[in-house]
Amino acid sequence: MSQSPPFGVILPSRPVITNPITISQTQYAFTIPTLPAFSHLVVFLAPGITLPPSTVAAVYIQFPRAEFKLLGAIGNDKQTAIFRVRDGGDSDRSSGGLDGEEEMMTDVDQPPAVVDGGTSAANLSQEQVTVGISIEPASNVETQLALNAAAAAEKKSSALVLANRNREASPLSTKVLAQRIIKNAFNFLASFAGETRAGEEEMVPLRSFRGWWEKFERRIENDPGFLERQDDM
Repeated sequence: MSQSPPFGVILPSRPVITNPITISQTQYAFTIPTLPAFSHLVVFLAPGITLPPSTVAAVYIQFPRAEFKLLGAIGNDKQTAIFRVRDGGDSDRSSGGLDGEEEMMTDVDQPPAVVDGGTSAANLSQEQVTVGISIEPASNVETQLALNAAAAAEKKSSALVLANRNREASPLSTKVLAQRIIKNAFNFLASFAGETRAGEEEMVPLRSFRGWWEKFERRIENDPGFLERQDDM
């Protein structure tokens, strides 16, 4: 490979960084101040640089007091990748820029999280994020990205199951349930009320109430949980 810097990093509102620390012939690192906070990170292969056959440049990130996390990868076929990141580098999925899609991770719109009882603004300004780039076999990186994606999917599934259990364990009170049924009936029957003279009560035909009840029963049968959703009232 050429002796010129093989990779570059771009952060919003900051100069392009093209001076990595050379760890070895296949490993490079960029150190970046945590402030100002950033939510997106661009990594690119420098012009004229070609990676060895069957390899990619795996991109890792390490926030203060956290381990390195694999973000994705760039290569000869995909020379630039955009990553959306947050403190800790957790990812929901990882395509690594190899499939033509931009890599997306969770936002970091705030400064790094408070750790060990508190972090002052002065300390934050001195802390560094490390972006590591390692030239590795493409098959190894793709396998790790697939494992990361599977782990993230399992985590989401577990969280959904837990949320459903919590909802089932905390049913609506009888009072709230009754109020929502009455509100549903009132909203339906109000559309059938006709204009009256001053001082007269509005009258709703009994068949309209039957129509509401039939509609209500059908909805309960098709969507038993709709009363639990306030927006559906």
